[in-house]
Amino acid sequence: MITTSRRSLLLGGLAAPLLAAPAIAQAPWAPTRSIRIVVPIAPGGANDIVARLVAERLSPILGQPVVVENRPGAGGNIGAQSLLTTEKDGHTWMLTSANVLTANTFLYGARMPFVPLRDFAPVTRVGVGTLLWVVNAQRPWQSFQEQIAFARADPGRVTMGSSGTGTISHLYFEKVKRETGTDMTHVPYRGGGPAIQDLIAGNIDMMFDVIPALLPHVREGRFRALAVGSADRIGYVPELSNVPGMNELLPGKGVDALNWWSVVAATGTPAAAIDTMHSAILRVLAQEEVRQRLLGLTVLPTSDPTPAAFAEFWRAQIPVWQELVTASGATAE
Repeated sequence: MITTSRRSLLLGGLAAPLLAAPAIAQAPWAPTRSIRIVVPIAPGGANDIVARLVAERLSPILGQPVVVENRPGAGGNIGAQSLLTTEKDGHTWMLTSANVLTANTFLYGARMPFVPLRDFAPVTRVGVGTLLWVVNAQRPWQSFQEQIAFARADPGRVTMGSSGTGTISHLYFEKVKRETGTDMTHVPYRGGGPAIQDLIAGNIDMMFDVIPALLPHVREGRFRALAVGSADRIGYVPELSNVPGMNELLPGKGVDALNWWSVVAATGTPAAAIDTMHSAILRVLAQEEVRQRLLGLTVLPTSDPTPAAFAEFWRAQIPVWQELVTASGATAE
């Protein structure tokens, strides 16, 4: 098992290898039928891919089929809320990115249908990632500094496409704008796919979004990577090891775009079931093939030594995302 600080999650090297967790046979609880893992977004994204990889390896450990169920809508709230209406017996879980457990509370306000820290029980993180700042390769900017200088000289001219208002892409773009004193135009799309297509076509100038969606286009020369969103450079993606992080580009500004994927259950799920699932997930993450596949997705495998340790991390993230949402002025549609 590994426990990592926010900074060390995205530093140059790989995280230390995970140690195998105790055998499931030692746990006092075991599933008696198939297990569902709810993914609160549509199929095909990083959240969904990570969930299916984990589910595939959980099944032989738990001795039951593990099925991924996509329940998209309302920024992930529909899928998350579905957990609260199912039997809390350890057979239904959710694998989600950070937004649902943090930012949505502030984006939806009084319309938020649940209180994440109250209504969901932590299990563990499974991976961490950051964002990539890319421009259309036909644009003249060869560095982040060149683009920022252009944006200062010509306010509103630079256009940034995102996968939607209130996403991690949008929130950290707004933070970079504030910290650089620039006026760049946010163009929200309904998902990252349409934004990427418009960036390829040259209809927008740039994106600041999750690495798995953008990296193939960097590799093929359509996009130019100018920065990573983490405080420091990332060494677990070889093609990006020379791309500067935010500490280099904006020292002292506190920009450290951290996205994390985690597993939770509905509050009221037996503690023994949570302990069993925690141990099983750590056994999955200890498998070298799984680690390599996650790294291939530019997701750094990451776990918490106990559910309580994940709860502590999660609690500390709430004010971080609250500040991002409040400062951006974003609200859910």
